[in-house]
Amino acid sequence: QVQLVESGGGLAQPGGSLRLSCEASGFTFSGYSMTWVRQAPGKGLEWVSAIYRDSSDIWYSDAVKGRFTISRDNAKNTLYLEMKNLKPEDTAVYYCARGDHYGLDYWGKGTLVTVSS
Repeated sequence: QVQLVESGGGLAQPGGSLRLSCEASGFTFSGYSMTWVRQAPGKGLEWVSAIYRDSSDIWYSDAVKGRFTISRDNAKNTLYLEMKNLKPEDTAVYYCARGDHYGLDYWGKGTLVTVSS
């Protein structure tokens, strides 16, 4: 069965960095675009970034552009999100999901990122 397991969340100070990972299993990872979505406390889901199956296309929301970098290692079936210059408003549960703006069909359980001094 399809499984997506996020890791790497935690507490960071404003201006700090974190690297999230998402290990995929149960499907041909290299055949799918992948997406990061986040949900801040008490708010709705917010699309963050997406990457095409061979990394040839990458998209970012305006809120994270220039600070976050999405990447993937198809040999390791792993999706990454490098987050720099973190802000308190980046505090959220971060989910990886299979798919892109046409649709997301499988989601991980999420990893919590807290940005606070």
